[in-house]
Amino acid sequence: MCYDLTYIAGRENEQKERKKEKKQMGRSILENDKIKLEMDSLGAEVKSLFGKNSGREYMWHGDPAYWGRTAPVLFPFVGSLKDKKYRVNGRKYGMGQHGFARDMEFTLLEQNKDNIRFVLESDEETRKKYPFDFSLELGYALNESSVRVFWKVINKGKEEMPFSIGGHPAFMCPVLPETVQTDYYISFDADQPLISDVIEDGLIGDALKEYSLENGYLKITDDLFDGDALIMEKDQAHSVSLCLPDKTPYLTVKFGAPLFGIWSPVKKNAPFICIEPWYGRADRVRFDQELRDREWSNLLKNEEIFEASYDIVIYE
Repeated sequence: MCYDLTYIAGRENEQKERKKEKKQMGRSILENDKIKLEMDSLGAEVKSLFGKNSGREYMWHGDPAYWGRTAPVLFPFVGSLKDKKYRVNGRKYGMGQHGFARDMEFTLLEQNKDNIRFVLESDEETRKKYPFDFSLELGYALNESSVRVFWKVINKGKEEMPFSIGGHPAFMCPVLPETVQTDYYISFDADQPLISDVIEDGLIGDALKEYSLENGYLKITDDLFDGDALIMEKDQAHSVSLCLPDKTPYLTVKFGAPLFGIWSPVKKNAPFICIEPWYGRADRVRFDQELRDREWSNLLKNEEIFEASYDIVIYE
């Protein structure tokens, strides 16, 4: 029997590429003695954060009856656009809330014992929606009982690139049996009342709402999220914790971002709360300018790099 060696070599290379592609897609796991972190290459999204000592799952599990996501990255937009459109050099583009990266397959760049990195590169599909060439890296690193989430954005094109980026992790609340969410507290590293934007049909209105704190604690109430997310601008806090009924924190998000959101679905009594560090936010109700003029927009020149991170800390 005769064999075409070129054909055999080609088939072997094809099989290797398929195996490589298979490794790049699906679930990945990082773990140490304290925690186990599971991620999906779709959106490079965290799907589970499990505390080994407490035996507790900290991440929301994505039940679509409440909200079908877990911890999506928001890129190249945070929040909603007026009329779901934006302008670049006079041309209008359509875009849904929070951009498209959360719905795209990322490629696994590297993984070792404590770190993992994914990447999303612009292509013909993304340029139809967002006319810029970019590279977006999303990574996770374990350190004892904490997870560092880090972003790296590179402008690969010649034109200046405006973008926003943010996190949207959802954490279980309540976490103890025979408790309800209104037994819990949110604490902030702030000694002044928090001032939140008021949302109007998904956009930022002119009104503001004040939330008084008692020694840094905000009691969770049935109507806390009736007006949609709480959105705090201008570095009002950089550490936000979910606390048990006795005010003991069980999870903290630490960040350097100048904005953050606190959210749970409106009037759904959903058993989770999102703590969201942001570099950007939704349009104002009367915004009608170019994308580069959007409030809190980040601008990158050719080959410039933007890097940021935030930490999720669990208490066992």
